[in-house]
Amino acid sequence: MKLFGTDGIRGTVNTYPITPEMVVRVGMAIGKILHRRHGKNMILIGKDTRLSGYILESALTSGICSMGMNVTLVGPLPTPGIAYLTKSLRFDTGIVISASHNPYQDNGIKIFNAAGFKLQDMLEEEIEALVLSEKFTMACRPGNNIGKAYRLEDATARYIEYVKSTIPRDAIFDGLKVVVDSANGAAYKVTPTLLAELGAKAISIHDKPDGKNINAKCGSLHIDRLAEHVVKHHAHLGIAHDGDADRTLFCDEHGKIVDGDLIMAIWAKELKSAGKLTNDTVIATVMSNLGLEHYLQRHGIKLLRTPVGDRYVVEKMLETGCIFGGEQSGHIIMLPLNTTGDGPISAVQIINIVNKTGKPLSELARDVTLYPQVMINITTAVKRPIKECPDVLTAIAAAEKQLAGTGRVLVRPSGTEPKIRVMLEGNDKQQIEHLAETIAQAVRRAMS
Repeated sequence: MKLFGTDGIRGTVNTYPITPEMVVRVGMAIGKILHRRHGKNMILIGKDTRLSGYILESALTSGICSMGMNVTLVGPLPTPGIAYLTKSLRFDTGIVISASHNPYQDNGIKIFNAAGFKLQDMLEEEIEALVLSEKFTMACRPGNNIGKAYRLEDATARYIEYVKSTIPRDAIFDGLKVVVDSANGAAYKVTPTLLAELGAKAISIHDKPDGKNINAKCGSLHIDRLAEHVVKHHAHLGIAHDGDADRTLFCDEHGKIVDGDLIMAIWAKELKSAGKLTNDTVIATVMSNLGLEHYLQRHGIKLLRTPVGDRYVVEKMLETGCIFGGEQSGHIIMLPLNTTGDGPISAVQIINIVNKTGKPLSELARDVTLYPQVMINITTAVKRPIKECPDVLTAIAAAEKQLAGTGRVLVRPSGTEPKIRVMLEGNDKQQIEHLAETIAQAVRRAMS
């Protein structure tokens, strides 16, 4: 597809396709395809804290309303909050204006169906074809049949109450000190308020969005800032979101990073012990560490892998009937609780395990031995398919031969950024660093 990637439409603002004109067309296409003759004909729109959210929100609203559908606006709210409210309030669809972990100059559009799941490829293709069609009429509805725009004032409170309901009513976090890094993003009110209402002392950092500081040297991509504050404040643990809070990473009480693989290991073991892990299976992506797979095996849990992207994790869950999985990056999905990665839910669930067991997060994560991983991101204006790059294939084959089954090699294009990602995993970090750089050099030559 030309517009949609692995996580909606994304790009630099005021550069194709994230221009007001194109976003109006996207709104019109969504309105035309999703309009129902009978029904609510209502679309929920939320956003993160980017400066460009204002113009894109207005453009989307104009396009959708021009096609006879109504819009409800909620302002800044985490992506999982939009997924939840779309389903619980019975909207026809939900839209999030966000570029997730990208810098503020970027923005994007994520679309959820009425059940709270990201749109299937077939429907995205239909929307895209209409947007790009030269025959797409720009005035399809008469003036007496256009939609209206409304505002839902209590969206944040509704979502917070729901997240609280995902743990037992007697679960109180009194005595716990938690540092929260909201990345100056969509959860800047949600998570600190949520934890405070559950009794924790929440120390909130990077919670003053100005439209340009989202993800700027903070949040889950810069978790070293969180680690410093955890140690400084002698906190029990720390939480870091990305800009739209569909992912969460942790720091233990010593400031050591607890990534998505470790979160899945801790949570899956808890679910298995409680008899709540359907099929005794976890769904993860090809990026998840071999150490996670080996840990789960020791506890009688199977790991199934998918391509990178939380939407593919969810698709595999629906296909297999499994309910739990996620990504190393911190997208953790527990289908009985929400239909997408949910940072605030992951936060309260892991804190509840810490609280219930009386064990510090460092102890809960200690049993999982992760293999060293090396990741090199190569920015490129051209993304040639890897299979069409003989030198890259040769470098990959040579690396796999040297690892001789003791590690993994993964080379793939990013679905959200103009980058090729080279990832190696193995027992010897010095070896995989050398092999990764050799492959990266081949990629740079092939993509130049």
